Amino acid sequence: MKNKSIGSKILYFPLTKILVGIVLVSSTYGIAKNLKGGIARLSFLSKDWNNLIVTIISTALAVIVYIYLYKFYEKRNITEFSKNSLVKNLILGVMLGTLLQALTILVIYLKGGYTILSINPIMYIIPSLAMAFASAIFEEILFRGIIFRITEEKLGSYISLIISAIIFGALHFTNPNSSLSASIGLAIQAGLLLGAAYIYSRNLWFPIAIHFAWNFTQSAIFGANVSGNTISKTLISSRIEGENWFTGGQFGPEGSIQATVFCLMATIILMILSHKKGRIIKPYWKK
Repeated sequence: MKNKSIGSKILYFPLTKILVGIVLVSSTYGIAKNLKGGIARLSFLSKDWNNLIVTIISTALAVIVYIYLYKFYEKRNITEFSKNSLVKNLILGVMLGTLLQALTILVIYLKGGYTILSINPIMYIIPSLAMAFASAIFEEILFRGIIFRITEEKLGSYISLIISAIIFGALHFTNPNSSLSASIGLAIQAGLLLGAAYIYSRNLWFPIAIHFAWNFTQSAIFGANVSGNTISKTLISSRIEGENWFTGGQFGPEGSIQATVFCLMATIILMILSHKKGRIIKPYWKK
């Protein structure tokens, strides 16, 4: 068998595969999002509905580009977007994400820091729906589908989990109202948990559902900031006050200690289950 050429080695080097994926998926998503001022805008719909439609189109195109890119690039079936157990993974993911967020808010409530100010019209969930839909699908493709998955092929599950979590937390350090403690918390909550969810299910639907439910319930249902960002319209308008360690301050409940603890517990459980099911990948030097 002939040795691969230098060009071929560079093309199929893990870092190259990661960079190509990030550039193409991000470009597709970004260009599609700009349609909100063009042909995708429907004059008879409100700004919120138009934004939701453009978000759905953008994320759908990102998924399509990811599937066809790596189907051609890696010459394989894209099992991470398989329809097998799709409904099961979505339901379990939504349930887990909602539960973890509800427990986080419960701690704030029990300490007297959460107050409901008003319940708004149901259509107020649309901005949060668009935000959660976009962040869940787009970020999971980039962080779990590209960065974690490709790194895991060489370095194994545990090392790749730590690397992708650090990158995830570091990138959120630039968010409004962020801090070192908040980014570390996100690295543990989302970086480790969602990576563990991918390892356990071996598809992206499960972490996408967890990510979506966490962001949606945090903003639309509980009326809290998400990763430092405030959503203009939410189903429930609330007031969250108290020390930053249990409220997360202006960054939102994700910056709280209990969010980190609850998500870390879920991560440990998923990793134990993954180990029992033989879904942990060893680094190349141990294969």
